[in-house]
Formats: sequence, C-alpha cells, structure tokens
Amino acid sequence: MASMISARTLTLTGAHVQLEPLSLDHVHQLVVAANEDRSTYRWTPVPDTAGAMTSYVSSLLADAEAGRVVPFAQRRLSDLRVVGCTRYLEIRYWTGRDLPDEVEVGGTWLAASAQRTPINTEAKLLLMTHAFETWGVRRLAIYTDARNTQSRDSIARIGATQEGILRNYRASAVDGEIGMQRDTAAHSVIDSEWPAVKAGLLRRLEPTEPTEPVPD
Repeated sequence: MASMISARTLTLTGAHVQLEPLSLDHVHQLVVAANEDRSTYRWTPVPDTAGAMTSYVSSLLADAEAGRVVPFAQRRLSDLRVVGCTRYLEIRYWTGRDLPDEVEVGGTWLAASAQRTPINTEAKLLLMTHAFETWGVRRLAIYTDARNTQSRDSIARIGATQEGILRNYRASAVDGEIGMQRDTAAHSVIDSEWPAVKAGLLRRLEPTEPTEPVPD
C-alpha cells in the first residue's frame, strides 16, 4: 500500500506554492528559512542548524520509506525559495482499499516571510484536494497543541470541525517541556463536508480575502 502513495514522486503545485518531495537537498534552504525569525515557533519543532535539520529531514525520509508519512518542502513560487515543510501523517486504511481512508495534515512550519501570505492557505487546499479527490479519504484530521489558540482559530477558519480535546495526547514541542505530554485539540473534515470547505478555501485565496497564519 505504501507504494500507492509514494513520497518520492508526489508534487502538488498551486499559484503561490509548490509542495515537492522533501529531500536532503532542501536542508540548506530550510535552515535559512527557519532562522528568519524564530519567535513564531513556540509550538512546532523547527531545527535551526544544518546538523539538526539534516537529522530532522533524515528522520522524515525514513518514515516516508516505511509508508508512515508523505513529507513535503514548501517552495514559494514568487522567488523559488524553499520556505518550510508540511506533511501527510497518520495514514490509515480501514476499508481494504489500496488508498488511504483517513489521513492527517500536520508538521507544518513556514519562514516568517511566508507567514500571513496565501502560501499556507493554498498548501492546505492542495493537500486536502489531493486527499479527498485523488485518494478518496473519508476523513482528514488536523491536530494542534490545545493551548495554541491562534492555531485553533485558524483551523476553524479553514472549515474543520473541532472534535474535542485529547488529554495527554502527543509530546509537547515547547521549550522546557520536551519529553512531556500535552493536551491536543482535535479537528477534522469529512468527505461530505469537503465541497463546502473547498469553496471556502478558494474564497480565501481571492485577492480581497485576508490571509491566515500557519495553523499547526
């Protein structure tokens, strides 16, 4: 089943951003992106050195090889700079199909110069469109630290429904809390909701619509 969703060949391209298969070739540009302004990375692990970024990317590539994730580098099309990462994860099969029935979108971070631009909205549109319209998933999940109110508000504006708070669910990425558990806000979009959610995302990409911060 992992070959059906190969992380090596899947590229998703919009008007503002291209999501391309993550590779070690992206490490240098990712380090540059990660160090533009680190004040926004309280909730998400974003390596700041070449060594740490190499380990981060290598770990994701190992998970991709095992079929656990599909990781992307986010390339801003206006200047062709790599400005962050995102991925599919928690890929689940429960109806016997060769394609996923459920997937999560997460692990998202962007350089400061790419935040509050159309890039994050369009990346979510690309990921969700592929998941629902190519893979035919029944459910797409988005999780965030329950304390991250900005992220939760942004996820709600995408059109996802908050399902609740999962207590002691996943590890905290906050400095001083590494190795500790966190409470996680769970959100989802299901297949019957996707047409309305897609329409909302397309409206937000119109020039008159405000942009949103990164919601992970």
